[in-house]
Amino acid sequence: MKRRVVVTGVGAVTPIGHGKINFWNAIKEGKCGIDYVTRFDASEYTCKIAAEVKDFDVTQYIDKKEAKRMDRYTHYAIAACMMAIEDAKINMKELNGERVGVILGSGVGGIETLEDQHNTMLSKGPGRVSPFFIPMMISNMAAGHIAIMTGAKGVNETIVSACASGTNAIGDAFRAIRNGDVDVVITGGAEAPITSLSFAGFCSMKAMSTRNEDPKCACSPFDAERDGFVMGEGAGILILEELEHARSRGAEIIAEVVGYGSTDDAYHITAPAPNGEGGARAMKLAIEDAGIAPDEVDYINAHGTSTPYNDKYETAAIKTVFGEHAYKLAVSSTKSMTGHLLGAAGAVEAIISALALKDNYIPATINYKNPDAECDLDYVINQGRNKEIKYALSNSLGFGGHNATILLKKY
Repeated sequence: MKRRVVVTGVGAVTPIGHGKINFWNAIKEGKCGIDYVTRFDASEYTCKIAAEVKDFDVTQYIDKKEAKRMDRYTHYAIAACMMAIEDAKINMKELNGERVGVILGSGVGGIETLEDQHNTMLSKGPGRVSPFFIPMMISNMAAGHIAIMTGAKGVNETIVSACASGTNAIGDAFRAIRNGDVDVVITGGAEAPITSLSFAGFCSMKAMSTRNEDPKCACSPFDAERDGFVMGEGAGILILEELEHARSRGAEIIAEVVGYGSTDDAYHITAPAPNGEGGARAMKLAIEDAGIAPDEVDYINAHGTSTPYNDKYETAAIKTVFGEHAYKLAVSSTKSMTGHLLGAAGAVEAIISALALKDNYIPATINYKNPDAECDLDYVINQGRNKEIKYALSNSLGFGGHNATILLKKY
């Protein structure tokens, strides 16, 4: 018999709020975290807006000296991890560390450190590059620091699958517990990509919104006038536990993870496959993994990037998988509020999906004004709704054709 896997704690560092309660309240309020870029001078960029993390002081979580030896993405991961552990009311020191794992996702890891140290080398010479450069930059280091901090000696991995990274990480964590490799996994994703170089790259690709005159409305998934994604940053961490392990310590269970699907388009480095066929296969696999019928799914937290192709093809993929039921289930893109956290997006959206199940609340897709004939599902437009839901599905799709879907169930 397969072991059951549950979510017992969540932590979030996001552009709209930190910690489970503040973050979830902001989602329910339809708060938007997008504004003008402050991390660098974006005056010469075609996109001048982003969803930056605000009111965040890493020294509330770790020593100032230690923090200087970590990239910003690691700061976010550690803070969200500490919040999740507190939320789960789990004492890591009382656990068998060999039965605790860490599986995180990050698309670009320490890119801010990479840029800073490259500038140092060009201006001051190679001898001035920091000895901490490599362990600050590499994408696995957030997972490494969390293991050291918590004593987690089990499986430790970092998944890099672009914008699917966070969801792939949760899916792998789910499987590791279900297969009996570990009893607890700290999982999710972290990203701090708002830097001058990464912004320049995405601007050159013409992937980001240029609605600079109205930042709060710039991200409008499924709207006919959508013109590109808005970059975000932050971290989402979930504590996954084997069900009996959680019960034995009297844990409050937020939701159950019941299915996972992962595929690739094998089509194009950046464009999704026509009609989202790879995403459709990921959804089908997750539903089959859970052993349920497609019409049992009540809510989809869509990848919903507010780009012309993604939203059209993800809508088509949902229709492929669900048929007529596609018009009966609720779909929303919470990136309209948080921006696109790249490798951390799936983790933050998994938290939203779990809390939606727990709270019987479906969050909105804000900023929707203009209907698109090719995007004709129930996108929970501009106002969230109170509704009991039993199954929630969360999609993440990434450059390279990566598709990942997790399926959660009300506990």
